[in-house]
Amino acid sequence: MFRAASQPADLLWVILLSLLLVPESGCRGAGADSCHEVKTAYMMRQIGPVELVPDSPGTDESLRVCVHPGPTCCTSKMEDSYMAAVRSETQQKMQSYSFELKYLIAGNTKAYQETFESLVSFMSNMTSSLFDSAYSTLVSDSRPLVFQLFDGIKRHLSGESNSSLENTVRRFYNDLFPLVYRRLLNPGIGHMSHQSPASTTHDDCLRMTRQDVSPFGPHPRLLVSSLSRALGVGRALSRLLRLAGEVVNATEKATLSRECGRGLVRMQYCSHCRGLTLIRPCTGLCVNVMRGCLVGVSELGAPWGSLVVLLQRLSATLATSSNHNSMELALLAVRNHVNDAILHAQLHGPRITATVEKVCGPQEPGPMTTSSKPTTSHVTASVTPSTSLTSERSTVTSPPSAAHQRPQQQTRRLFPLKGSRGDKSRSLKKLSREFEGSIQRYQWFFSELPEMLCESEMEVEQHTCWSGHDVAESYAGRVVGSSLKAQRENPEMTVRNTDPVLKGAKQRLEQLTQELLVELGWASKARGRVEEEEGGSADTEGGSGNDCDDEDGCEASGEENGDETGHSASGHSPETKKEARPPLLHRPVPPHHLSPPQVVVRGSAHIVAVEPLTLVTPLLLLLSTWEPR
Repeated sequence: MFRAASQPADLLWVILLSLLLVPESGCRGAGADSCHEVKTAYMMRQIGPVELVPDSPGTDESLRVCVHPGPTCCTSKMEDSYMAAVRSETQQKMQSYSFELKYLIAGNTKAYQETFESLVSFMSNMTSSLFDSAYSTLVSDSRPLVFQLFDGIKRHLSGESNSSLENTVRRFYNDLFPLVYRRLLNPGIGHMSHQSPASTTHDDCLRMTRQDVSPFGPHPRLLVSSLSRALGVGRALSRLLRLAGEVVNATEKATLSRECGRGLVRMQYCSHCRGLTLIRPCTGLCVNVMRGCLVGVSELGAPWGSLVVLLQRLSATLATSSNHNSMELALLAVRNHVNDAILHAQLHGPRITATVEKVCGPQEPGPMTTSSKPTTSHVTASVTPSTSLTSERSTVTSPPSAAHQRPQQQTRRLFPLKGSRGDKSRSLKKLSREFEGSIQRYQWFFSELPEMLCESEMEVEQHTCWSGHDVAESYAGRVVGSSLKAQRENPEMTVRNTDPVLKGAKQRLEQLTQELLVELGWASKARGRVEEEEGGSADTEGGSGNDCDDEDGCEASGEENGDETGHSASGHSPETKKEARPPLLHRPVPPHHLSPPQVVVRGSAHIVAVEPLTLVTPLLLLLSTWEPR
């Protein structure tokens, strides 16, 4: 019995002796005299060569980050490996969190561009069909001009910085003028098989003097105005999406400073040096370290939130555009604007010819090439109902009310705008609605990114945590804010400046957002609050140009001179509700601007414009056959 009773006492002495021999500040892992768990974690995380981990705790005076009294399982080379690994881990976590945002932006950028390109291509074919139907002598040479016109419109919609609608439209009408002058106004000198150097020089003169001669009246300026208003929202959306993608890429590629790396190692791996491979960092420690490392990303929070709000507003506008400013109607009206411009030149042919001969000199007639199709030099039947909508013609053919109502009905019949399954207008609205709801979740993404990264570190609840130096029940330091000013007092690291790449991204965000707000007329804070309260109804009514009218000077000033500044708008150009059409149609027309008589063919949407000289021949025939009784 005595031996049986002495066995528990001996075991107790052994336990007490072992506790006395173990130092208070040593490796507290499962094996106090072994770094096996540290080596296992080092190998499992693929931090570096496992040979760098010592087999047992020791002392290393060259440690710079994980410095503590007593034995340690870390070396200076392990610290370097830990620093490289923790930087890479942090950047991978940032990329994983921003992957969905990056995919959302890239996917919608591509979807919008494909939708815009499809819509522009369709309207380009519609405009080319105008020449096939009404101006057969211009068909072969007009196709490249139409293609260049809509290619410029497509580049403008894609948000290219060097694109200009004014220059695109000006170049189109400059190149169109020689064709119209030779083959419609003066067909005797027109369709030559091989142009001589003299004729080439004469065409160059026509291009250079087109704005002074003003053969197409107000229609070039009206085309620029209508496209600028209707396409402004789409162009702004394209520019913002491109910048948003650049900002996300910049945050992923942003370099973490060495001071940040030291803080991350102290938070993540200094506990391993003590043999504590499973303990998690305290929440306050993680927030301070992540905010200090990502101070440049956090600085993007406010301008990024403004960008997201503007993206929502633009997509909502595209999803709810009314028929007064929709992109589809504006592109569809290009055909009508071009047709009205050509008809204007035909109606003022003698004046244009006299002016050209004074400026560029007379042009000798050249050898003509026969055409199998009838020419449309003087009598032109337009296939579009917009020909009765110009101010000078509407005063002759019919009262303003009838001239306004008939083309609207014919437009609905010829070009049905009601959305059907699968058409591009419907897909644009659906795409915009989906994007508006998706992007809203990322308004505060960059402001909350440090906390999101810390949440992944706090998945397991523990009663104790790692404070950066020892095991504690909670973080004793002060948690500072995420701004650069607040980070000056970060207790875990010294924060001096932000990453230059992220600083540039912030400046671009602020600059472009403010620039687009001014361009779209949305810079007024009071108006913005009203529109938010109305649930975006103001966007529906006004679109991208409710604050821009002819008096504001937002149109392309200097595009046309002379009589281009005194005519009313074409009925098919997308105008806002603020512009009253009846007063413009009743505006007095100067006598020298009055159009020749027009003949409206009953039962047809076409209007035949008859030049005064063409009436001579039928009158002579009637007089020759008439015999007095």
